[in-house]
This record gives sequence, structure tokens and C-alpha cells, in this order.
Amino acid sequence: MMNKYMRQPTTYHKDLFSTFLNQIWRIFSGPLILLSIPFFLTPEVQGFWYTFISLAALSVLADLGFSNIILQFSAHEFAFLRFKANMTLEGDTYHLCKLSDFFRFSTRWLVKVIFLIFPLIIVGGYFFISYRASYAATVSGWIPAWIIYAFASAFVFMNSILLSFFEGLNLVGKVQQLRFQIAVATTITMLLGLILHLELFALALSNIVGSLVGLTLIFKNFKNLIWQLFNIEPHKIYNWWPEFYPLICRYAISWGSGFLVFQLFTPMTFYFHGPVAAGKIGISIAMWTAGFNIAISWITAITPKMNMLIAEKKWNYLDNIFKNGLIKSIGTMIIGGSLFFALEYCLYSDLLFFHRILEPKGMGILFIAWLLQVITNAMAIYLRAHKKEPLVHVSCLNAVIVIIGTLICGKFLDEAYLFGGFFVGSLIQCPLVYLIFCSFRKQHRGG
Repeated sequence: MMNKYMRQPTTYHKDLFSTFLNQIWRIFSGPLILLSIPFFLTPEVQGFWYTFISLAALSVLADLGFSNIILQFSAHEFAFLRFKANMTLEGDTYHLCKLSDFFRFSTRWLVKVIFLIFPLIIVGGYFFISYRASYAATVSGWIPAWIIYAFASAFVFMNSILLSFFEGLNLVGKVQQLRFQIAVATTITMLLGLILHLELFALALSNIVGSLVGLTLIFKNFKNLIWQLFNIEPHKIYNWWPEFYPLICRYAISWGSGFLVFQLFTPMTFYFHGPVAAGKIGISIAMWTAGFNIAISWITAITPKMNMLIAEKKWNYLDNIFKNGLIKSIGTMIIGGSLFFALEYCLYSDLLFFHRILEPKGMGILFIAWLLQVITNAMAIYLRAHKKEPLVHVSCLNAVIVIIGTLICGKFLDEAYLFGGFFVGSLIQCPLVYLIFCSFRKQHRGG
């Protein structure tokens, strides 16, 4: 049956093109940065570099799944609205008022968590790094670099949340174009900083530029919409808290568990083994994270559409676009991994880069774990598009397995097997999520 999504194939292709333009830039810029860091930074500074990134990722404590929730909720309301030529909204008055009210609710929440969490990140990160005084003394200027980087991260986080809201309004293509422009500005600044031997300040400066470019682009492209949403007369038509609060609590557990899985490897390695080992771990994780983001873009490009289709109960079309995206995501990850290992096999002895990451056994373990995460995360996005969070217990179980496994592997095995816990956790998590996925579909629409 034809629907408004099928009648707009150009919109889908535009969204997909914009998403892939952003990811293609990552394909180009990611390896460029990864290769530049070992060239311009000492192993010790490389360790601080990736420790900074992991500590700033504590912004997950500010997010707690909010970026996902804001996309879902805005998409469910936008299903009954449409854009005019001047980038303002029209359509069902009830849902327009709800969307306006949710935007106000979201911005209030955003301001509160920024003022609560980011000062803790700045202070906590300082004490964490300075506690290892012998390591901290090896790199000069890390304190102001850390403060600047973490402070700018608050604005990067704010921009990301606002863009998630606009992405939920089926503006995937436009938002991805803006993310692309922000990424280009950030990468160029970072490379210039490395070339000028600014070391850790290159990372800090890139965050400042990225946040300023993001704020400018958001205002330039969405000022009419923001003005409209803030100026619609408030109506007490909906209390978001009863729906928002239980969902954010469940997301907090799931996302907090995810942080333990994905972001604690580098700080833990820094703490126990020093900056050189942390640099190896950090750059290895960064490489496969980039591959994961490229692969999962087939799903993220259709996420707002999935939310809208769920609001309209168009289940068959929902399942068709999801299955198509999942197959492409898995294929992309496999092809990318195969190309990397082929290059590593041919050029291992000739490139410094391959000696600043984990050895091939460790990279293989990490690749398989991330491939399983592509499948798991695709199913998670599908489930959460229903404004539900059925994966709390699985996420907690996975976090426990990863933490215990990492401690055991780190104590008794060499660094090539450090991600053994992550591998085992992913191996257990993926089939469990699939079972929940199948059960959820049956419960919500009879299979």
C-alpha cells in the first residue's frame, strides 16, 4: 500500500546521501587523525589524548538516553505535522502545541543537566588524572587543556541534543549536513593544531571551534522554528513527566551500562598501565567505533521514519525498511573490517600506525565484538522507537560480564586479550536482545 513515505523516495535518498556524506567524511578524516596522532604526539601524550576523550564521554551522565528520547518524542508528534516553506510548522493544532510544550520541557531539562554534570566532569577528571602524579608529570600543560576541552564539551553536548530534536522532525538530511559541517571544522582545527605542535591543546581548540560552528549553524537554519516553538502560547494539554520519567530512568541504567562497556577501557588502562598502553587501547577503540558508526548509519538514517511509522501503526513498511537497513549495516561492517585486516597484513611492517594499536589478535577480537554490536544496536534502535526500553536487564548483565571479564583478562592475559570480556559480553548479549526483539513484536502487534 502506498503511503506518504513511499511517495517521497527522494527524501529518503537525500537523507541517506547526507548521512553517508557525513560518514564518508569520517572514513576520510578518521584514519587521517588516527595516523596523525602517532606521528605528531609522543606515546605519553597519545595516552592523555584518549583519556581526555573517554573522561569527557562521562557526558553520558548528562544524556542518560535523553538524545534518543527527544528524537523519539518529537518524531511521534511530527507524524501529524508538516513544514512550510519558511521552516515553520503547520498541521494538527493539538500535536503542534504538544511539540512546542515538549521543546520547552526538553530545553529546561537540558540546561539543568549541563549545570549539574559538566562541573563534576571537569573536577572529577582533574583529580582522576592528577592522582597518577608520576604520569601527569610527564606531560606539561594538561590541566588547562583538560579544563578547556571539558568546558567546550558542554556546548558540544547541547548542540547534539538540539540536533536530535530537529532530526526527529524528519530532517535527517539537513541535520546530517550540519553534523558534516561541524565535523569538517572540528577535524581541520584538530589537524592544524597537531601540525602546529599544540599537542593536547589541539584537542581542546577543536572542541571550541566545533561548538561555536554548531551553535552558529543551528541558529542560522532553525531560528524560525525555534522562535515558533517558544512563542506558541503554552497549553496545559499534556504532562510529559509521567511518560518521560520512567523512560529516562530505564534509559539511564541501559546507557550507564553502555558507558561502562565502551568508555572505561582507556581510563582503566591509563590508571593501571600508564599513558602508553592507554594510547594503544584508545586508538584501537576509536578505529572500530568509527567503523561501527559508518555501518549503523543505514539504521540511523531511517530512525525518525521508524518512529513516525510506529505512531501511524504502519507495521509492514516499518519492518521492511528495518530489515533492509540491518542487512546493509552488517555488510558494511564486514567489508570495512576485511579491508582493514587486508591492509594490516600487507603493510604491518611498513607503517608506524599498526605498531601503535593492538596486535592483530586483539584487533580481531575487538572487530567481532563490534560486529555483534552493530546487530544488537540496530535491534535496540527498533525497540526504542516504540518509546519503550525493554533492554535494561540485558544491558546490566552485559556490563557486569564486560567488567569482570576485562579485570580477569587484564590480570592474567596479555593486552591482545584485554577485550575478551567485551567479546564474551557481546556474544551473550546479541542473542538475548534478539529473543526480546521477537517477543516484543509479538506482544505489540501479534507477530
